[in-house]
Amino acid sequence: MSKPLPLARLGVIGGGQLARMLAPACNAHQVQMTVLDPIHDSPAGQVAYGQIRGALHDPDALKTLCEQSDIVTFDLENVGADILMTLANQRVEIIPAPATIRLIQNKFEQKCHYKASGIPTADFINIGDYPDFAAVQAFGLPCVQKAHTGGYDGRGVHIIRSSDDWDRRLKTTSFLEKFVSGETELAVMVVRRASGEIVAYDPVEMVVDPTLNLLDYLVAPARVSDALKLSAQELAKRTVESFGTSGLFGVELFVTDHGDLLVNEVAPRAHNSGHHTIEACTTSQFENQLRACLDLPLGSTELRDIALTANLIGAPGFAGSPVIEGLDELLQIPDVHMHLYGKEECRPGRKMGHLTFIGQNYDELIKRLESARNSLVIRGDTPQ
Repeated sequence: MSKPLPLARLGVIGGGQLARMLAPACNAHQVQMTVLDPIHDSPAGQVAYGQIRGALHDPDALKTLCEQSDIVTFDLENVGADILMTLANQRVEIIPAPATIRLIQNKFEQKCHYKASGIPTADFINIGDYPDFAAVQAFGLPCVQKAHTGGYDGRGVHIIRSSDDWDRRLKTTSFLEKFVSGETELAVMVVRRASGEIVAYDPVEMVVDPTLNLLDYLVAPARVSDALKLSAQELAKRTVESFGTSGLFGVELFVTDHGDLLVNEVAPRAHNSGHHTIEACTTSQFENQLRACLDLPLGSTELRDIALTANLIGAPGFAGSPVIEGLDELLQIPDVHMHLYGKEECRPGRKMGHLTFIGQNYDELIKRLESARNSLVIRGDTPQ
C-alpha cells in the first residue's frame, strides 16, 4: 500500500528531553514533529520541525497544535486532559487517549483503577485533605504518603515511620500506601498500537538514589530469574491493556520479599527506564512510540547487550548556564553513549542528560559508571 510523504504531522505536548529523543525517529520516517512548550527554544524545539510557544493547559495553544497535526502525543502527562477530550472529538487523533491521561494524572484514581481491574498493587486508603495520625497508625506503619496529583521524580512521596515523619507530611490531598519491603524495583516499557498488537521490553532493574529519590542508574536486563522477567512482562502488558488505548507506557513494579509483583504506577509516555533501548535494543522505545502513533507494525524489542543507564545530574553549589567538565576523560571509557538534553539552565539535582554503557558483564559496567562519575561533572556557571 502506498503512503504519501511526509507520513504524518505529529504534535507533541511538551518540548522536553523525551520529545527531543523522539525527533530522530520522526526524521528517519519523514514525520514532521511540532512541539508545544512555554519555553523558547525548548530542548525538543531545538531539533523539531517546529515549535508552538504556549502553556500546556492553554486551550488556544492546544487547539493550535491539534489544528497543525494529524496525531498528537505527549512528552509528559501534566497537560490539559479535559481540554484534549473535547479536541479528540475533532479530526486529530490523540495517543494515548485523553481519558487515560486524565486517569493517570491522579495517582489515587490510578490505584482505584488497578484494584477494579484485578491488577495487583499495594494496599492503600484515601486520607483526603485533613488526615490525622490516628488514621495512619490504624492503617499501619511504615507506610507511604502519596499526593493525588503533581508528583514526579520523587516529589509528592513521603515515607512515614513515626510521628516525627507525620509532622513533616505532605500538606496536600493524598492517600496512604502500604510500604513494600523488598530491595528490587523493576520497570517494563510496553508499546500498544491501535490494531491491538502489543510488545514489552525486557524488565530493567531500577536503583534509586536515596538522597534525591531519583533514579540513580538502571541495569538491563534486570538481575532476576527468567520466570520473574516473564511474569513482569505479562503483568505490564495486562496493565496497559486495561487502559484500552494505544501508545508507549512505562510500568513500574515492586518485587516483594515473597517474590510477588505489584504495580506501582504507570507513565503514559517514554520513560527513563527505556533510555537504554536507543543503543541496546533492536528498536528503541522512541521508534516504537512513533510506530504506535502511526499504527505501524511494532519493532523487535530484543535486548542485544547488557546495558546500564545513569542520569547526569546538575552538581550542587552552582547554577546558571551549563558547563561540562571531564569530557575528554569520559570519552576514553569504552562503549559509553552520552545524551545531553539541551537545557539552557543547570541547577543542583536537575536532570541534564544521561549516559548508557553497553557490554557483556554487569560488574564491568558498574566500574565504567564509577569511572565516569569520577571524571564528568555538569554544573551551572555561577556559584550559589
